[in-house]
Order: sequence, then C-alpha cells, then structure tokens
Amino acid sequence: MAGFPLRDRMAVVAALLGPFLVSLALVPFRTDLSNTNAALILVVVVVAVAAVGNRIAGAVAALSAAAWFDFFLTRPYQRFTMTDTDDIETAVLLLVVGLIVSQLAAHARRLEVVTVTDADHLRRIHETADLARTTNSADTVVEHVRRQLVELLDLRACRFEYGTLMGQPPRLEQDGAVAVGRRRWDVDATGWPEGEIELRAYGNGHYFGRFMMTPGPGSVPSLKARLVAVTLADQAGAALDTAGLTNGRTSA
Repeated sequence: MAGFPLRDRMAVVAALLGPFLVSLALVPFRTDLSNTNAALILVVVVVAVAAVGNRIAGAVAALSAAAWFDFFLTRPYQRFTMTDTDDIETAVLLLVVGLIVSQLAAHARRLEVVTVTDADHLRRIHETADLARTTNSADTVVEHVRRQLVELLDLRACRFEYGTLMGQPPRLEQDGAVAVGRRRWDVDATGWPEGEIELRAYGNGHYFGRFMMTPGPGSVPSLKARLVAVTLADQAGAALDTAGLTNGRTSA
C-alpha cells in the first residue's frame, strides 16, 4: 500500500475497522434490532468509506461488514456461522449491495470533474463533445484533444500514437493519478515524472491509441486538470470507436 496516496491508505484502514467497530457497538441492541436494520446501518458505513476512498477500500468495507454482521449480529453469536436462512440472505444482500454501492461511490469520485465549476475546464469538455458530434473525422477530434492537452496540462509537446502499446512509460490513470510501473507517483508533491507520459484512449472498452505527453518545465497540473485530461482522452476514444476503427490504425 506504500504506493497509494495517504487518503486511500487511510480509507482501507477505515474499511477494516469501521464495520467492526459499528457491529461491536450494535451488540447491546442486537436482540431488539432487526437484522435488516443492522445491515442497513452497515451499508451506510460502506458508503462512507467508499465515498472518501477508492474501489478497493469500498470492497474491503463490504467484505468486512458482511463478516462482522455474521460474527456479532446473527445467531450463534461470536462465531462465523449462520444457520437461519433469513440471516444468510441478509448477509449476502449486505455484501452484494455494499460492493455495488462502493463501486458507484468510487466512480462518482472519479467523475468529480463533472462538478468542476471552472468555466475553462467545462468549456474544453463542451467544445470537444460538440466537435465529436458534428465532425465526420475522428482524426479531427484526436488533433483537437491533443491541442487541448497541451494547453490544459502545460505540456511542451504531445503526440498521438495509434495501435499497439509499446514499452512501459509513466501513465496518467483514469482517476487522475500517475503510475510509474506498479508505483504511484505523487504529481502534486513532485510534479510529473521524467520523460513522456502516456494517456490511453479507449472507446466502448476498446483501446485505440495513446497520447504521449512531454511535460513543460515545472508543470504541476492539479488533480481536476488531470481528470479533465482523462475525460478529453475518453472523448477522443469514443470518436475513434464511432468511426469504426479497431485497435487503432494497426492490428494488435
């Protein structure tokens, strides 16, 4: 977990401890509190963890909630064993609902860009969407996004590569983080890593190519700017998908 931001590491700790502590607090009331209501309380804990963390934290919270619900709140108590069919169904629903809600909450966190009030960011997204809707050329959208990325992220250069992935350069991820190999890079603290950074373009789940970005000197784009960049790349990928290209200009 050392490669993850502090916020995500703390969320995983909360995912492990939160459901345990809440379940323990409900023990004195378990004979009066229905298991359905207890499960709903634990779902609230899962939502809270997922909202401030990521998908991993949300999934851990859902698993933790189901486990401690079984241990503390269903008969026989203090054992990971359930004999009542209703209790089993409630525990399964708690797990499933917790996992689904955690995914939605984490997705909402990634889409924080939707709530950005910065007029310039919104303008870029709107202009790109307009262009994608009105032009017959996916290449035009790709070139427009390339220019937008240069301005948005203060890049020295940016180019688009169609086709197969080559090498393992640092990568701007869908959540706005930057990965160098398997390690997270703290852009906010240290700026971009050296060399080109890739930003992949996907459309309808298919990979079409990547923007290869060369940062300008001293450039430290905000998380919101990086999320806008990801959204623009997604729009380019959607345009390529609409144009009917498959895996870029070359076969994989």
